[in-house]
Order: sequence, then structure tokens, then C-alpha cells
Amino acid sequence: MILKAFKEKSNQKYINKMLMNREGVISNETINSVGVLLNESEFKDYEVIEKFFNSIGILSSKLSFFAFSDSKETQHNTWDNIYRSSDFGWRGKLKNIELENFTKTNFDVLICYFLANDIELIQIAAMSKSNFKVGISNEDERLYDLIIEVNPNNFEVFTTELKKYLTILNKL
Repeated sequence: MILKAFKEKSNQKYINKMLMNREGVISNETINSVGVLLNESEFKDYEVIEKFFNSIGILSSKLSFFAFSDSKETQHNTWDNIYRSSDFGWRGKLKNIELENFTKTNFDVLICYFLANDIELIQIAAMSKSNFKVGISNEDERLYDLIIEVNPNNFEVFTTELKKYLTILNKL
């Protein structure tokens, strides 16, 4: 238990370092690829997300999902990937190759659709090389370029607002 607390503190220092060095340069290019980071306990409706992005012209092949799960029993066939606390090492080290590849992928937009303050979710959001990051939580404003503060159950409100702001920013 004590080691877990030290590990979390080590990863929190890594997150703070990543966020301090984050550059706020956003390109004006339209969106072609989207990464979606979810908390499995807050939102599970993969199809709704896919339908929304298809409706704005993003192909399913250009969507990549990663869901965080606290439960060891959770098995999904619809998610691209699931990660757990066990996929994290000390000082920001990732033990999951797919998760590491997800953070290194330069998505045009990363959607962080979670309110949870789990260090594992925050670390992946901070590590992501995505060009433009959108979140629904304002716990740490350094993480995102755009925050749309909604409850995860109000996906329709989120999509309406996201579409509006992406249009304003000439990303659609």
C-alpha cells in the first residue's frame, strides 16, 4: 500500500513535468484522426461516439479508443483497448505497448471524456502527442486546449458544443 502511494507520487511528478513543458501550438488543419480516452465506469457507449464522428466526416478507421478500467473482470470486444493501473510503472513508465503507441500517435484531436481524477487517465492525457486536446473536466486546465464542462451522461450536449467550437476554430 505504501509502495502504491510512492508510485502514484512518482507518476504525479512526471505528469507535472510533462504539463510544464507542454507547448500550446495548435494547427489550423481540419480533423482527420481522433483519439478517445474514456473511463469505463463513467461512459460505455462506444457506438454513440462513433456515430457522432462519422456524422462530421471522420472515418471509423481514423478513430482510436482507449478505456481505463478499475475492474479486473471487465472484458470488452468493442473498445480498441482497455488499460488498468497495472499497466503503469514508476516515473511515468508504461508497461503496455499499445498504450504507449496511443500516446505517441499524433491525433488531430484527443477527446478525454472522463471526470474521474484517476492518475492513470490524467497521465495518458498528459503524455499524448495529440495536436488538440478536448476534455470535460476542469480539474487541471493545463491538460486541455478546450474544456466543455458537461456530465458524461449528457453526450448530446457535448457533441453539440464540440461541433460548434470545432466549426468556430475551422477544424471541420
